[in-house]
Amino acid sequence: MHFLGNMWFLWIFGDNVEDRLGHAGYALFYVGSGVAASVAHLMMNSSSPAPTIGASGAIAGVMGAYLLMFPHARVLAAVPIFYFLEIMLLPAPVFLGVWFVLQFFQGAFAITTETGGVAWWVHIGGFVVGVAVAFLMKATGRFKPVMARPIYPPTSRFVRYYRYPR
Repeated sequence: MHFLGNMWFLWIFGDNVEDRLGHAGYALFYVGSGVAASVAHLMMNSSSPAPTIGASGAIAGVMGAYLLMFPHARVLAAVPIFYFLEIMLLPAPVFLGVWFVLQFFQGAFAITTETGGVAWWVHIGGFVVGVAVAFLMKATGRFKPVMARPIYPPTSRFVRYYRYPR
């Protein structure tokens, strides 16, 4: 489930960030976020004998960059309300902010107790690095302009175009 969640988030957020950074810039950003996230995990869990494998930190970096690159975007999300799942269109900062807060509290809880399976500080470190890199790039004006693209396939009767806010 963790792997499927990673791939889903990469599919949702990754292509937009790649559009803004270009192919080579995105590859460097992705690898750099993953390395920095691993360092954050190592700093918080230096005595852990368990190895960490995966791209969660790099994907979290992409999510952090998305937060600053597309602050007016909305994300279609399944929100649990009691026993029901409600499908809602949420502002990206709300969706990503809630995700980050959940990761942070789970990471803080993992410091005091022994939990296994998820390297929470990889997620936190990657997200923070993604936000920081996007902030620096935004401040220096190094983003590529993004072309509008259709949300639905052109053959659909629901053809609408979305232009990313600048």
